[in-house]
Amino acid sequence: MSSFQDFGLRPEILKAISALGFETPTDIQAETIPFLLDSKKDLIAMAQTGTGKTAGFGLPILNQIDPQTQGVQSLILSPTRELCMQISSDLKAYAKGIPGFRVLPVYGGTSIQPQISDLRRGVNVVVGTPGRTLDLINRRILKVNAIKWLVLDEADEMLSMGFKDDLDAILSDTPTEKQTLMFSATMPSAIRGMVAKFMNDPKEIAVGKKNAGAENVTHEYYVVNSRDRYSALKRVVDLNPQIYAIVFCRTRAETKDVADKLMGDGYNADTLHGDLSQAQRDFVMNRFRQKHLQILVATDVAARGLDVNDLTHVINYNLPDELESYIHRSGRTGRAGKKGTSVSIIHSREPGKIKHLERLTRKSFERKPVPNGRQICEKQLYNLIDRVEKVEVNVDRIEDFLPVIFKKLSWLERDELIKRFVSVEFNRFLAYYENAPDLNVNLNLNRVGNLHERHDTRRRGEKRDRTLRQDRTERRSSASKPTMAFSRFFVNLGTKNNLTPGKLIGLINERTKKNNIEIGQIEMMKKFTFFEVDERFEKEIITSFNGLQWGSVKVSVELKTSKAPNRIERNRNKNKRDYK
Repeated sequence: MSSFQDFGLRPEILKAISALGFETPTDIQAETIPFLLDSKKDLIAMAQTGTGKTAGFGLPILNQIDPQTQGVQSLILSPTRELCMQISSDLKAYAKGIPGFRVLPVYGGTSIQPQISDLRRGVNVVVGTPGRTLDLINRRILKVNAIKWLVLDEADEMLSMGFKDDLDAILSDTPTEKQTLMFSATMPSAIRGMVAKFMNDPKEIAVGKKNAGAENVTHEYYVVNSRDRYSALKRVVDLNPQIYAIVFCRTRAETKDVADKLMGDGYNADTLHGDLSQAQRDFVMNRFRQKHLQILVATDVAARGLDVNDLTHVINYNLPDELESYIHRSGRTGRAGKKGTSVSIIHSREPGKIKHLERLTRKSFERKPVPNGRQICEKQLYNLIDRVEKVEVNVDRIEDFLPVIFKKLSWLERDELIKRFVSVEFNRFLAYYENAPDLNVNLNLNRVGNLHERHDTRRRGEKRDRTLRQDRTERRSSASKPTMAFSRFFVNLGTKNNLTPGKLIGLINERTKKNNIEIGQIEMMKKFTFFEVDERFEKEIITSFNGLQWGSVKVSVELKTSKAPNRIERNRNKNKRDYK
């Protein structure tokens, strides 16, 4: 189809979307709109975030809906409040010329009473988060037993956020005779289970390849020591003066820490995490959408459902625990035909994860050197000159001040004036990056990648950890004679602190700056861990961990000089929860 005119949509819809600037359908719209206008068959549509999915299902539904019919005719489920509001806003805009059409977003984090009142007055379409939708159904306020269209938008996100039981309950309450539309960026096995249970021989439409990364996104990564992550982040930001980005961290505490550091260093940044009230969250998001903030630091959960256009970068301060989430992160840039960049800052034990992501996204990832001070200063300087060259001069406003300014600067020659002007803005960067250290880590990517391939990427953490310990035990027992003696250490970190054998090995290599230390048995508990290391490196292990902070924990490593059980080991059976 060459235009929306070819679909046969109602004139009032065509007029509304034309006013919104819709000209040529996106790939997903070109596939779904004609299908949904002509067929009542269920549909599974695979497409990345930001490809125009709302119009892909919204326009056909609006074209067929009857505003005069009593009761809810369509239910649209989405993972977050922000996405609910965005979908509702879009549908209102598309239906601007349809008399009597009403759409209502329902979501948690706000009073339920206004939503109840609006439902009782009558609406045609409800857009809701699973939790609030189920609450309204259970109160018998929202009646979905006669809906004609059920839409699951960002289905994979809803499942990853733990809404499976809510979705099962909602779908079980809907009529058998309806059209179910599922839109998703990835297709995990849990979705296949829902399809088998609730959908009837659905047609599948895929724009791009399943689970693949967005076409307009390039993927880059930098390899640094963990202690240099923040410094590397600053350099990435400084190398891109026009950056408009989301920085993804793994935990709430980390988002706060990174955002506080960025703001303290003068960057236009703020944070989004689960501890914020809804009012605080809305305030931050409004500033970010209006580009009053350049950088938003967020967790995966806090950022789900955000609909922000024109992002230049997505920066992975940490790779996600579930690597499939990387597709959602990177898909937030490079939208609406624009180009974007997904940047990952990894440590020396993680290149294997990059290989996994390349297979998952079917994209090549480019390893780039962390920029040095000269490169950053050069980029910032030329950006400054570009801004000066293109700035709009309002003579009327400054004319009264010019005589004094000209007189004040008249003693300066042209070249000297330019040098001073540049220095006013530029001295900060020159001072900061003078003698800046090299943050790059040299490593054998094949060797590290192969090691990581053996341990994989925490896809099922406990299973992987048990296999790792078993492999080491079998290798030692199969040797004809021991080649060295091991010293046993205690560290006050365990599974509760998100520590795994792979991470511990990486930590040891990173802190000691060695990758040839033989590591023996690792015994992980909930709150602490025992591990064995070649006894020749006893002192290096103790000294290298001094002052290390792991999240909110000050790390303590002790040498176990006796085989007799210590107090913690003696109490092992008395405190079972520490070992689960």
